[in-house]
Amino acid sequence: MILVINPGSTSTKVALYEGENVLAQESLDYSAVELAPFARISDQLEMRVQTVANFLARHGVQAEQLKAVIARGGILHPVSAGIYAVNDRMLRDCFEARIAQHASNLGALIAHRLLEGTDIPCYIADPVSVDEFEDVARISGLKELLRRSLVHALNIRKVAYNIAKAHGKALDEMNMIVAHLGGGISIAPLCHGRIVDVNNANEQGPFSPERAGGLPACSLVRLCFEGGATEAEVVKRLTRTGGLVSYLGTNDAREVEARIAAGNQEAATVYEGMAYQIAKEIGAMATVLEGDVDVIVLTGGLAKSSMLMQWIRERVAFIAPVEVIAGENELEALNDAYLRLRQGIETEKTFE
Repeated sequence: MILVINPGSTSTKVALYEGENVLAQESLDYSAVELAPFARISDQLEMRVQTVANFLARHGVQAEQLKAVIARGGILHPVSAGIYAVNDRMLRDCFEARIAQHASNLGALIAHRLLEGTDIPCYIADPVSVDEFEDVARISGLKELLRRSLVHALNIRKVAYNIAKAHGKALDEMNMIVAHLGGGISIAPLCHGRIVDVNNANEQGPFSPERAGGLPACSLVRLCFEGGATEAEVVKRLTRTGGLVSYLGTNDAREVEARIAAGNQEAATVYEGMAYQIAKEIGAMATVLEGDVDVIVLTGGLAKSSMLMQWIRERVAFIAPVEVIAGENELEALNDAYLRLRQGIETEKTFE
């Protein structure tokens, strides 16, 4: 039996797995009142550890009975994709939030604290800081600014492994483009399994339900200096109130589709505009693979929209066959990563 942990901003999602089977699963939610006393994400550690311990107790499980714990990886220094044993260096980086403050930094910390004093292993898998770029992909056009990898690696690699298996191949035998479509969008070309490029979901590529995506640069600079806005306010506008929120006042694709069904032409144009930008980014990533693309995969929450999927398919099907795997399940993805480790499909890596 293993424990899987996925910390989010207002919850910690947890599950107990035996092989592929879910034995128990809960979302441990925290109110604004509970979170208010904590100035930093790391200050929440003890509270979150206790709620996860309470989850285990409710299901009659002691930490010492676990075979392993695997947690969502934090925003770490760039690493190659894979499964990493939690070590002191990783714990320091997560606790001090050396790269960024984010709830995912708590994953390794909670796992380590729960298993402290035991020899039970704990891991993280495929954090968003996965970076397998070649040097040419880092060039931005302005010397002071490097292109950075920020990617929904966990779901992308889970889906990629499943697609390869369905095709009767190993992941490193295929080239594919995987588009993770959610509140943020990551479109990544996988060259024999390696994520060799991606739009940074916070800064580039298509707009999404909440994020503005790539914008006209000089116009953006002028916008930043209008009205005395602070840096934090501008970043929030680009990453939380951009995209569909900016145009239509909602981040809910279902609501947008309801408006379209009711005859709202603005909603139809904006929604198709998002599909257009997604398709255009997929086309760009096909050039990274020099046109050698076995399959295009559309995944994430937005992949549940048949309307959006049809618009994208119409524009990219000439590149390669398109397959849709709707939704995402980070707990399942983490368990899948652990199973790959146990089956010898992947090997344990060291964070350094």
